[in-house]
Amino acid sequence: MNFRREDVLPESELPDFGSITSEARQLAGTWTLQGCEFLKANQCSSEAQYKRKMMVRGRVMQHAHMGFRSREKSNRAFAEIYERVLARGFQVDRYGICLDWSMGFPHSIRHDKMQGTGLILDQPEQFATLTNSAPVASHFGDFMLGFPAALENTCNALSAGVTTIGNLGQYFTFQLPGWKDDVATTRSTLTAIALMAAQPEEIMVHSNLDDGFAAVFDDLASALGAAMIERYLVEDLLGCRVTHCYGHHYSTPALRYAFQQALGQASPQPGSMVYGNTTSYRGGPAENYASLAGYLAIDIAAQKANPTGHAINPVPVTENERIPDIDEITDAQLFAGRLNEMAQGMVSTVDPGECNLLVTTLVDGATTFKNRLLDDFAESGINTGDPVEMFLAIRRIGGKNLERWYGPGDWDESMQRREPLVRSDTSAEIEHAVSVSFDGLGVHGADQLQGNDLTLVVASTDVHEHSKLVLEGVFAGLGIRIIDGGVSVDPDDLAKTAESCQAD
Repeated sequence: MNFRREDVLPESELPDFGSITSEARQLAGTWTLQGCEFLKANQCSSEAQYKRKMMVRGRVMQHAHMGFRSREKSNRAFAEIYERVLARGFQVDRYGICLDWSMGFPHSIRHDKMQGTGLILDQPEQFATLTNSAPVASHFGDFMLGFPAALENTCNALSAGVTTIGNLGQYFTFQLPGWKDDVATTRSTLTAIALMAAQPEEIMVHSNLDDGFAAVFDDLASALGAAMIERYLVEDLLGCRVTHCYGHHYSTPALRYAFQQALGQASPQPGSMVYGNTTSYRGGPAENYASLAGYLAIDIAAQKANPTGHAINPVPVTENERIPDIDEITDAQLFAGRLNEMAQGMVSTVDPGECNLLVTTLVDGATTFKNRLLDDFAESGINTGDPVEMFLAIRRIGGKNLERWYGPGDWDESMQRREPLVRSDTSAEIEHAVSVSFDGLGVHGADQLQGNDLTLVVASTDVHEHSKLVLEGVFAGLGIRIIDGGVSVDPDDLAKTAESCQAD
């Protein structure tokens, strides 16, 4: 037993899941799935049904992501990108919409909060106008589920004909600035998923694994285990359906290919999309086209070998410089369509023996992760049949402890971590970045920092902590005392931590 229930759930009373489901059923009488251009044009009841039809046909679907602040431009982009790609003989099947992070706050307080650069939709009519701008499936992911406004945003999405709603991965890792009530966030999220489950049509809960704990796991088997746990939470406990996305941090072709195959076994519902390997975009557009071709070729080959319903995602080659415009999104879609036409021989270039071995290792390791977690939670007093307790406990324990306690690899005492069964590209790239940083310091720079009895607080006010991990690796190598200031930490809390430990 790694913890006691009261260590992570000290509240004398938590929301009753029975009352949550009752509220959701009552809401389902008012908030029901409405039609939209995509459902009408394809004569289907949901995107999941459409995806299954395309999988039978062996068709590789395409996903485009957009993030314009202007509602008018977003509506125009929906129509223009679809029409321009179709005119060249290809098709965009689904759109992902980058909502502003302020959409995570309840509507009543949203406009008083810090805003980012994404789209803000305040009324059901604004959701519906967007989804009816083209016969393309609309995927509302970021800043929907997993936030205090999860329920009201889900109601609006259902009324606009949306059948894939996310992003569950963000529930476990993201925290809005100044919002600390994770119980209210949990209640809103669970009520939203229960409302989705109460619909007569198949609504999918989308989760981007790379936005959850999987992004910082050393072991891809643990990342797949996170997908298994989310499937248990959503499907076994909440009676809904889960669909998973991955891909941001997968650079090695064999790992990218094998993870898709393994995810098809661990989470067999049609996948949402496989995201572009955006961490490989490090140059200008010309160099980034090489990265685009590299990961798309692998994703196309994987879908042709074993269709899982994941749409491929050609990320515009300017994304590491600015928000891509309509022309750049269109160009990326045309590039993907043409590459798909040329991909007939790609499957034969993959070694099935190596792939099958990796898949077996990933699935077996993931199963170990899931079983260890559920067994230890039960022993610790967590009711593993109660979604409220499970969601809150996983969120509060955090990814580092989850992999440390339940990862499938053997414990390495010298490294104070588990030995990965299949090491993630992210872990290897962070280690490389630490090494490069040491080389950049030189002997003189290292001497200046070492032996000064320094105490440093390392933190991030955002959830993406890869650079934080690099800093920690460099400082630890220099013998500097590190205080973990947290991730998604509010500035006032960070200042208190620095003061309390008398940080340099």
